[in-house]
Amino acid sequence: MDWRAKVDLFEQLRREYEFGVGTIAGVAAKFGVHRRMVRQAIASALPPPHRYPTRAKPKLDAVGAFIDQVLEEDRRAPRKQRHTARRIYHRICQAFPDAAIAGSTVRNHVRARKRQMGLLGCEPFVPQSYTWGQEAQVDWYEAWVDLGDERTRVQVFAMRSMASGAAFHRAYLHATQQAFLEAHEQAFAYFGGVFRVLRYDNLASAVREILRGYRREETARFVAFRSHWRFAAEFCTPGEGHEKGGVEGEAGYFRRNHLVPVPRIADMEALNTLLLAGCRADEARVLAGRSQFVGAAMTEERGHLLACAAEDFDLAERVIAVVDKQGCITVRTNLYSVPLRPGSRVEARVGPLHIEIWQGGQPVACHERCYRRRQHVLDLEHYLDVLSHKPGALAGSKPLAQWRAAGRWPACFDALWDRLRARHGRQDGTRAMVEVLILGRTCGQERLQTAVATAVSLGAYDVAAVRYLLSEGALRKAAPPALIDVGVLARYDRPVPDLADYDTLLSAPCAGSA
Repeated sequence: MDWRAKVDLFEQLRREYEFGVGTIAGVAAKFGVHRRMVRQAIASALPPPHRYPTRAKPKLDAVGAFIDQVLEEDRRAPRKQRHTARRIYHRICQAFPDAAIAGSTVRNHVRARKRQMGLLGCEPFVPQSYTWGQEAQVDWYEAWVDLGDERTRVQVFAMRSMASGAAFHRAYLHATQQAFLEAHEQAFAYFGGVFRVLRYDNLASAVREILRGYRREETARFVAFRSHWRFAAEFCTPGEGHEKGGVEGEAGYFRRNHLVPVPRIADMEALNTLLLAGCRADEARVLAGRSQFVGAAMTEERGHLLACAAEDFDLAERVIAVVDKQGCITVRTNLYSVPLRPGSRVEARVGPLHIEIWQGGQPVACHERCYRRRQHVLDLEHYLDVLSHKPGALAGSKPLAQWRAAGRWPACFDALWDRLRARHGRQDGTRAMVEVLILGRTCGQERLQTAVATAVSLGAYDVAAVRYLLSEGALRKAAPPALIDVGVLARYDRPVPDLADYDTLLSAPCAGSA
């Protein structure tokens, strides 16, 4: 019988005893209950709590001493290397193979003993209040997405306002310092200003070394970034994630509500568009204990934030490198090609997604950043000048293989190349193919692929044909203007002369001499 039904029964028993039969035996007989229950109802309107008798536990008693010994040893063990109830159960199965005890029995006993030993003590916390624009909390968390056809783990940056409850999320493939700083700027633009205090974990992008107490040796770039945007930074005690519990809870909520099921996206730009839409959707939430929508609170808080800096901070890390004999520079153990002579000195600007290579204040190359180690990231266009003198190196070159893998070498290129070699020979045909590829520097790869595909479809296997197709748009003459109404000039029209008499010159004999 449930609690509510039993309370109703007690009320009927009490009323019958006081206004009805008037005896315990009579009430019990009328309602078909035990006289003990009638006495309980007379004593109190609330049913007494049920008391379960203590049962013997022979199987648990056989291993109880072992469990207590393990839990006592855990007091001196590192916090993250203590026994779980499941691990204790596995040890019992090994040490006591004849003890047929259930795993649930061990779990319940371990929970009760830990409570008795004070190992499950809950640390008390003090609720905090926040003023508008005062503090935001920052953290990284992991999520999985189907990027193309492959399931990929991404790192998501989160910044949460503690006053309004609004949050900003942005994903990257890797949580680098450049991504960390760029996400800050995106978050400031989303909130419409800068918070006075940002609270962090002791992440490597900001903290170089943890000193005594609350002191930290911060990285130079983070200090410069913080100075540029004029906010203060505070760092949590190591291992005490509850000190920024707002953003910790936000990460779990956002992942459960906007990344479940696992999203299928084409690229990282599409993923960040999805995350931004989720941030906007959460502005319609009303947080527990509040009466204002998150979006309305965010709008009100915007007037209390620090103004954004007039210019963005230069996020790129600058590396001076020298071009080697393979036409590459080394950045973070990876080699990136450049269209410069060996020995040239260049400046590589390392960003979260790309690496730009500059020389003399001008950009000379740009590559997608590679996060693996000792990889070659090559662009075939950077080697075309060398290949025009060494055409035999094209067929087996690594830049060509990477273009094929990336889908930048369509089948029409192979068709044109085969016909050029059949027509001019291996060396001269490959050199002609290099001339075709050089045209892509000025017209772009998309136009070049279209021109080559058109030439192959027309059977024009020649460099001049491709060059003509790329420039035919500029060679077309403008359409003639519409006919002009001459008006009064029509009166000067004359009939077309008849030239039939001139045919006699062809048949009449010649009177003179040549």
